[in-house]
Amino acid sequence: QVQVVESGGGLVQPGGSLRLSCAASGAIVSIYDMGWYRQAPGKQREVVAVITSGGSANSADSVKGRCTISRNNAKKTVYLQMNSLKAEDTAVYYCNAQILTRVSRGDYWGQGTQVTVSS
Repeated sequence: QVQVVESGGGLVQPGGSLRLSCAASGAIVSIYDMGWYRQAPGKQREVVAVITSGGSANSADSVKGRCTISRNNAKKTVYLQMNSLKAEDTAVYYCNAQILTRVSRGDYWGQGTQVTVSS
């Protein structure tokens, strides 16, 4: 059984910073891409940033220069450092990991963590 658990969301003022963390655990053989997605009220889920197991990262234009994705393979953890937050960053943030177990390879999602940017 595999679990993906996010943490670090909360309420922050415009211009502030937050660091999200996501840890995978369970019967994991290998983790490929890990990423962060977000879904604002009334909108579709969108990609924020993705990082490969080798450390190559890409991020959405809307967060470029403000958000940095990183990972610690030994800890099976991915992070999202968000700076200069704006009201439009308000959303539920979801972690995704492409995980290989002994029986299958698939996408695993966390339960989501709320980020609210408001004064």
